[in-house]
Amino acid sequence: MNKEDLEFFKGKRVLVTGHTGFKGSWLCQILIGAGAEVTGYSLEPPTNPSLFNEAGIADRINHIVGDIRDREKLMRVFKEVQPEIVLHLAAQPIVRESYKDPVGTYETNVMGTVNICEAVRQTPSVKSFLNVTTDKVYKNNEWCWGYRENEPLDGYDPYSNSKSCSELVTHSYINSFYNDMDIAVSTARAGNVIGGGDYAPDRIIPDCVRAAEKNEVIIVRNPYSTRPYQHVLEPLNIYLTIAKEQYKDKTKAGFYNVGPDDYDCVTTGDIVDKFCAAWNNGTDVSNPTDAGKKITWENKHDGGPHEANFLKLDCSLVKSTFDWNPVWNIDKAVEMVVQFSKRRLAEPDKVAEEMDAEIAEFFK
Repeated sequence: MNKEDLEFFKGKRVLVTGHTGFKGSWLCQILIGAGAEVTGYSLEPPTNPSLFNEAGIADRINHIVGDIRDREKLMRVFKEVQPEIVLHLAAQPIVRESYKDPVGTYETNVMGTVNICEAVRQTPSVKSFLNVTTDKVYKNNEWCWGYRENEPLDGYDPYSNSKSCSELVTHSYINSFYNDMDIAVSTARAGNVIGGGDYAPDRIIPDCVRAAEKNEVIIVRNPYSTRPYQHVLEPLNIYLTIAKEQYKDKTKAGFYNVGPDDYDCVTTGDIVDKFCAAWNNGTDVSNPTDAGKKITWENKHDGGPHEANFLKLDCSLVKSTFDWNPVWNIDKAVEMVVQFSKRRLAEPDKVAEEMDAEIAEFFK
């Protein structure tokens, strides 16, 4: 998708759940720039600071604070807004948090999806609906090749399993209802995303940024786990592509893996090395004034709960269906995180401008 393709969304009524989160904030910024009529439905921003607040997004969309577990309120919003496109991102997205609160995780990720699907079912204006899940929906056998869309769904931990259930809920609504309606419905199973403005706990790049800003050593709890890392604009690009193309042609709807190329599936230790190199670029470690500013990391496993060691996606289907390929490789993605973070430190009132500059560069 390029800048001209984004013009499809001009004037379209787009409802985004989870819009106050990291990915949701970037998605809203893209849609605002494209001229869409954006309604966001979500809880208050999940972190403090938050990208949503720093970019001033609430003032530029129809910002609604609501819980996707509140079906009555959700139905009222759908009735009032009459969206044409629905992008469902709202979730409890942290693996470790799901061990602390499994019930809340299932309520949000499973029943929240049921509520969204039901609201879509009862709103004839909706022509395109995308449920965003995760690469962790698959039964993970820790094998060395990427999972395909026809592999068994059976996430291990409460978060991953709840997103597997979210997929199954969507599949059931497609078979039971949507196939007989004038609507196209897809799910997108995305890998790990990085980018400027992510302040979530228990995520490696936000941990790196926090440590670097404080000139502290970065603590890495599992440097040998392999993940499909990509810049946040990569999955948002294909989400919008799917939403656009299935709006025009219902046969494009399906279940899609969204991830980077194989060479960008790297270990946590590798991505931290890349971050340190990018952050330290320009630091003269031979200069006593600068020497203490060099960022380093250390391996300190904290004995936390089970998380997958190896996870990779096969994205052949989405590539062939939409003629899609990633734009930025992992090195470029890390560089953009550092660029964003350093500009935010120097010019905290320019966050929205930095987002727009990165969006313009990506979609050119």
